[in-house]
Amino acid sequence: MTSSSESVSSLPADKARSLRLSQTAGYLVAFIALGMSSASLGPTLPGLAQQTGSRLSEISFLFSARAFGYLVGSLVSGRLYDLLPGHRVIAGVLIFMAVGLFFVPAIPLLPLLAAAMLLLGLGEGASDVGGNTLIVWAHGERVGPFMNAMHFCFGVGAFVAPLVVAQAILLTGGITWAYRLLTLLMLPALIWLLRAASPHAATVHEAGRARTARSRTVLLVAALLFLYVAGEVSYGGWVYTYALNLGIGNATTAAYLTSAFWGALTVGRLVSIPMAARFRPSAIVAADLLGSVVGMAIVLAGRDSPIALWVGTLVTGFSMASVFPTVISLASTLMNTTGRVTAWFLVGASLGSMLWPWLIGQLFEPVGPQAAMWLITLAVVLSMGVYGLLMLDAKRM
Repeated sequence: MTSSSESVSSLPADKARSLRLSQTAGYLVAFIALGMSSASLGPTLPGLAQQTGSRLSEISFLFSARAFGYLVGSLVSGRLYDLLPGHRVIAGVLIFMAVGLFFVPAIPLLPLLAAAMLLLGLGEGASDVGGNTLIVWAHGERVGPFMNAMHFCFGVGAFVAPLVVAQAILLTGGITWAYRLLTLLMLPALIWLLRAASPHAATVHEAGRARTARSRTVLLVAALLFLYVAGEVSYGGWVYTYALNLGIGNATTAAYLTSAFWGALTVGRLVSIPMAARFRPSAIVAADLLGSVVGMAIVLAGRDSPIALWVGTLVTGFSMASVFPTVISLASTLMNTTGRVTAWFLVGASLGSMLWPWLIGQLFEPVGPQAAMWLITLAVVLSMGVYGLLMLDAKRM
C-alpha cells in the first residue's frame, strides 16, 4: 500500500479514491473517540470527587488541568506530524489517551488525578491537531465536506459518552466501568489508523508557485478561532446559569436549553456536510457568523422572554456549527497546512475556550447575568471583524 499522498496521484483513480476514503474513515472514527474522551469528565465529576474525597469546588480544577494539557499538546505536537508518518503519531496518541482513561478511576489522590487529566489533555490536543492536519493532506482543497463530517463525528462522540457513563453507573453503581468502556471504544480507531497509509503534506499552489504560510495569515486564522471558540464554549457553558439567574426557567428547563444548544450545533454540522460540497468556504463562514449575530440579537432583545431565549439559542447553535471546520478548510486554500500551522490554529482556539468563559465568570455576579450574553455577542462581532481582515489579507496575497 502507498504511504504518501504524492504517490496516490500516480494510482488509478478508483484506487486513489479508495485510499483517501480509507484514510478519512480512520479520522472520523478517531474524532468519535476524541469526542467521547472530551465529554467523559463532566458526567463522572461527582464520582471522581467521591473517589478522591474532594469537594466539587476542588474537583472542578480538573477542567483547568485538562485544558492546559490540551493547549500544550496542540502546541508541541504539530512538528511531530511534519516529521513522522502521521498515522503512527496519532495512533500513539490514542494509545496514550486510552491508557490514561483506563487508570483515571484507580487514582485516589486529587493532585495525581489532576496530573493524569493534564496528560489526557496533552493527548486530546495532539489528536485534534493530527486529525485536522491529516484530513487536509488527504483531500487538499476538496477537504470541505470531509472536514465537516469529521467534526460532526466529534459531536457524535460527545453525545455518546454521557450515555455510556450513565448506563455503566446504572449497571455497576460506579464510574470504573464507564472509563473501561470508553477505553475499549478507542480501539477501533487505533487499529484502523495503524493499517491505513499516512498521507503527506498537501501543497497549495497559485500561479505555479507553492503558497507558504505567512505569519500574518496564521495569526488572523488563530484569532478568528480564538473568538469563535470563545463564543461557542461560553454559550454552552453559561446559558444554564444565565437562565436560572434570570428566572427564565427551573433547573430542568435550563438543562434542556443547554442540550438544545449543543443539539442544534450537532445538527448544523450534519447539514453542513453537503453544503460544503456546493459552496465556497468563505461564503459559508460569512453566513455562519451573520447567523450567529442574529441569534445573539434575538437573545439580547428578548432579555426576559423564554421564547426569545429558546429561539436565539437554536439559531446561534445552528449557525455556529460549521464555523470551526470551515475556517480550517478555508485556511487550507490560503496556505500550505503543516502540522505546526494547524497547531497554532488550535492554540488560538484553546485560549478562547479558557479565557472567555473565565472572563464571564468574573463579571457575572458584579455586573449581572446579562454580562454573559453581551460578552458572547462581543466575541461573535469581533470574529466578523477579524474574518473581514482575513479576507482582505487573502485578496492582497
